[in-house]
Amino acid sequence: MQLRHRPWSIVVVLTASVALGVASCSAGGSGDGEPSPITPEPTSSSARSEEPTASPDVSASPTGTSAPGSTDEDGTASAPAFPADTSPDAGDAAGGDVGTLSDLRLGAHEGYDRVVFELDGPGTPDWQVRYVDAAVGDPSGLPVEVTGETVLEVTLFPVALPDDGTDPYDGPSTMRAAGTTSVTEVVWNSLFEGYLQAFVGVDGGRQPFRAYALSDPARIVVDVRSP
Repeated sequence: MQLRHRPWSIVVVLTASVALGVASCSAGGSGDGEPSPITPEPTSSSARSEEPTASPDVSASPTGTSAPGSTDEDGTASAPAFPADTSPDAGDAAGGDVGTLSDLRLGAHEGYDRVVFELDGPGTPDWQVRYVDAAVGDPSGLPVEVTGETVLEVTLFPVALPDDGTDPYDGPSTMRAAGTTSVTEVVWNSLFEGYLQAFVGVDGGRQPFRAYALSDPARIVVDVRSP
């Protein structure tokens, strides 16, 4: 499928068919926490070291739910400092061809909660993460239900469709994890013309966040500071 680039102001369409518990979107998918009770529990995958595509060294939580106060899997990696404000964060694609979304994870850490979007290609896509007044699908304009006082919108481009024509993501459309203090849930919505859109519900107001890319495997990581 040929992906057509368009400005960031146009967001991925969120279709009502990607509802919680839909059978075609609910099988499998490992997570850094237990999903919403209305979605199937994701399976666990093997632990991986998390190395950044650029400075500094960072680690994204592997499978399972990290207990409050825990550190990353290797116990030594550090992430970029949290910004002092809540301004949008964005980054450019790197590392070659970008694959499909293969995993979505959420985990609790000491001082922050982490969301990981893993892709099955060697490259990482462009990303934009920003707070929005409401979770709205584009171009439908329909509201998307997200639990939380505030909402972060995550947009990735380009993200490929599977070659075999299957669903662009076969994990749960809503992810929750025990022990998180800022992130209430992550809602994956849909993939349209290469643009993937997801929403992160946040409690405690608009908390500072950081977004960055990791490689081997390719991931976009969003960390939200705890209040």
